Amino acid sequence: MKVTFLGTGTSLGIPVIGCNCTVCRSGNPKDKRLRTSAFIETENHKIIIDTGPDFRYQMLRAGITRLDAVLITHPHRDHLAGLDDVRTFNYLQKKPMPVYGNDLSIEEIKCQYHYVFDNDYPGVPQLEIHQINKKPFNIDGLEIVPIEVMHYTMRVLGFRFGDFTYITDANYISGEEMNKISGSKVLVLNALQKGAHASHFTLVQALEVIEKVNPEKAYLTHISHRLGLYGEVSKELPENVELAWDGLTLSL
Repeated sequence: MKVTFLGTGTSLGIPVIGCNCTVCRSGNPKDKRLRTSAFIETENHKIIIDTGPDFRYQMLRAGITRLDAVLITHPHRDHLAGLDDVRTFNYLQKKPMPVYGNDLSIEEIKCQYHYVFDNDYPGVPQLEIHQINKKPFNIDGLEIVPIEVMHYTMRVLGFRFGDFTYITDANYISGEEMNKISGSKVLVLNALQKGAHASHFTLVQALEVIEKVNPEKAYLTHISHRLGLYGEVSKELPENVELAWDGLTLSL
């Protein structure tokens, strides 16, 4: 399996509009972050996790010309706002796009993209909706285990593919869901900033979760400009933990 980080930033991205902080002015490409998204590839599958507002550019930048399914973690705009652009894949692949999400995500998709479901105009996206919960599900032979985490009071889904687990926008993981993560060799987890936040893990909190899971390797994502410069924060991390960056690829 190959994983590509298409975006590793928080809802504002980096640089933030109008911000003149050290991180936003950084010349290091690893400090430039689009909204969070990941691309999962196996021999027979090409799946994206989240279609945020940068979705179109992320597809172009990564040279992605085939997409088999979309997994939505939760219905916030920075994870969902680009869903309309799957219509290009509808045209290329001559079929609807399977979209998987929990009840909250599916409800919001039907609200934000109501024209998909109540309009027979030929130019709208063609979506094949699949509502999932905390039970494992299968996409053409690939088993995926949802991990339900809390984003303040919102239920958000992370996803486990074999030994790889991807979680974003969390600030609490129950013991039951931690058991699903146990044994992951590679863990991706959100770490927004160093200071306290109501709905996201801080750097210290993310590292505490990683220590409990004890994966061979962990990557931090959904990063804000308040976390600090890539080069400086990287020096503070344990040996098995790295900051993810846009364009980073993992071969698993």
